[in-house]
Amino acid sequence: MEDIEQILLDAAEAMDKAYAYIRASLAKIRAGRALPDMVEGILLYYHGSTVPISQMASVSTPDARTLSIKPWESSCLGDIEAAITHSQLGLTPHNDGETIRIHVPPLTEERRKVFSKQAKTEAEKSRVTVRNIRKEGKELLNKLKKQGISTDSIRQAEAQLQTLTDRNIQQVDQLLADKEAEIMVV
Repeated sequence: MEDIEQILLDAAEAMDKAYAYIRASLAKIRAGRALPDMVEGILLYYHGSTVPISQMASVSTPDARTLSIKPWESSCLGDIEAAITHSQLGLTPHNDGETIRIHVPPLTEERRKVFSKQAKTEAEKSRVTVRNIRKEGKELLNKLKKQGISTDSIRQAEAQLQTLTDRNIQQVDQLLADKEAEIMVV
């Protein structure tokens, strides 16, 4: 029975990680609003190591369309500006000597569709990951069945595994619906 519980616990943990990953992935997709998460994945070389902007500067949103980045060391201003310019965000930073401001333009209908499609792709990857975790869990349960664990215990564990899978896929679907609504707001 401990083996069954461990399999279910491992599956739940892996599915939680998949959900955390999709949340982070969807947060990085532009929705026409300025969000500090937009620059989270941008890395730059600083004092011999690669660090994200959030560890070098304060990132805030003074209004819905502006992102403000204030480095803790003014010597980093140019490096941060260059990293944003070379990133795949497609945004232009404006350096005033102390702060970098990024104006996030409203999205065109075409861009909204592209970002919506990107969100759907990310969500589908997450669903596939969750289903693969379920498949691995079922395979492990079948191995236990061959070792002599009762069929009823295995069926009950499979039902719990399916419930976990359904819950996680539902969470991903809700996250996708929220992101699509956010993207499509004009």
